[in-house]
Amino acid sequence: MSSIQRYHVGPRLSEIVVHNNTVYLAGQIAENLEADAKSQTVEVLGFIDKLLGEIGSDKQKILSVTIYLADMADYDAMNIAWSEWVPAGHTPCRATVEARLADPRYKVEMSVIAAL
Repeated sequence: MSSIQRYHVGPRLSEIVVHNNTVYLAGQIAENLEADAKSQTVEVLGFIDKLLGEIGSDKQKILSVTIYLADMADYDAMNIAWSEWVPAGHTPCRATVEARLADPRYKVEMSVIAAL
């Protein structure tokens, strides 16, 4: 039986869960809620880098990303930041959907699955 490791455990969620050498990140959002979509995306990607680094993984090992946008009008702005961040030759599977996020000031949220 494989063990499950949980990191940054809270009452409703864990920020990171590792099982069978697979890393699952909770949905990441920006802290600067006054920022535009590109800036929020840059901030979210920084959080993803930090969390993956904490457990010995990195963005080159990302398998899949689900991106939630509050408004698909922000798709191009988000993609500018994404394209500057994602490593060439290591692009993961990805889905982008429009969704009502928990706070109307959130413009982007990302959920990540990566290899350890």
